[in-house]
Amino acid sequence: MVVAKTGENHRSRLIVFDVEGVLLPKRRYLLFEAARKLSLWEFIKIAIIGFLYESGLISLENALRTIYRNFRGLTISDLFEPYKTIPLISGVELLFKKLSQAGYRTALISSGLPELFVKDLATKLNANYAFGLTLKTESDRLTGEIGGEAIKPGGKALILKRILKRENLTAEDCVVVADDRNNLQMFPLCTLKIGYNPDFILTARSDHVVKENLSEILPIIKGEAVALSQSGLLKGEIIREAIHIGSISIPLACAYTFLEPTVVSLLVLLVALLYTASEFGRMRGMNFPIFSTVTRRAALRPELHEFASSPIFFALGIALSLLLFPIPINYASVAVLTVGDGFARMFGRTFGRTAFPFNKGKRVEGSIFGFLLAFLGAMLFVDPIKALAAAAAGMFVESLPLPVNDNLAIPIMSGIAIMIMS
Repeated sequence: MVVAKTGENHRSRLIVFDVEGVLLPKRRYLLFEAARKLSLWEFIKIAIIGFLYESGLISLENALRTIYRNFRGLTISDLFEPYKTIPLISGVELLFKKLSQAGYRTALISSGLPELFVKDLATKLNANYAFGLTLKTESDRLTGEIGGEAIKPGGKALILKRILKRENLTAEDCVVVADDRNNLQMFPLCTLKIGYNPDFILTARSDHVVKENLSEILPIIKGEAVALSQSGLLKGEIIREAIHIGSISIPLACAYTFLEPTVVSLLVLLVALLYTASEFGRMRGMNFPIFSTVTRRAALRPELHEFASSPIFFALGIALSLLLFPIPINYASVAVLTVGDGFARMFGRTFGRTAFPFNKGKRVEGSIFGFLLAFLGAMLFVDPIKALAAAAAGMFVESLPLPVNDNLAIPIMSGIAIMIMS
């Protein structure tokens, strides 16, 4: 869904795409496909390095060099084989066909994928340029060392500058489509910046944010008027939000039965652990009864081909709230998360017209409805003044682009707000 409006008459001629997270499922290749060639311990090391990078604790270059060192001794074909099994994000092929027909030039620039693989993808999509990292070999075996401009700080920007010079284009002619902070270096070189399921930094820095359907970047690129989608929730979204909102039953069960919050929180964490195992299995082609079925039916379109982590953060948000705050503050904070955040998305998706200027991934109307429902939900457990404080804190956090998943931030901040009012 497009979550911003455009009326500008862009004269774009070059569209630059990040690859992983935009054209290919995010974190799918290195973590789940290529890692099949490694031992369990090497897989764990790659997962840890990925977490450290996502947390901003190490640079992308250091993360990639450490990860590829684990592939020492393999052949290029050992890595190319699992790459070929990765599905494209839904709608990518049709989008590139339309871009080509409209006369746009396209470039794929990846920091994480070998250039050989990016060029293969460019051939499939009829893209004009393809850049990635280089793999160093000896006697047809990988040395574990990598190189190339794409992994260097500012490397993507240097590559883009050369493309613009070769095509005799300026920033006015350039559009960048990306999902994470590693692509910020290209933003000054492009007048139009589009975030596709972006992280919190790109959410704040992008001109437009698109979620789920990548093909919706096309009218933005063309400078056509774009109406915010108000077609209602898809079946999968209805299931997803029903689970989200229905989880208000957890604090209700604690408040009106013999169930203890500590016991319930441990049960929630157990379910989260089982779900995590099922997602790792799903990425490896295995089916876990119930969990895999629910994921397939409730996941957003991009999540179908990648590790869907949102339910884990949702479970952690509930469990931590039940453990950290005293009764009934813990119940009210969970109510703000389940009812407020759930209805904020539902009403925003269905009726939203106005994106926040500081967070184009959220809609003002959704947050307003979320605030009202969060207030009513919290009032089931605390007095109106405290419920008002919890709802205001929770929905304010919901509207912000944050480095912390809002399934964690919303209940924690709601609980803190009540504590302050107590």
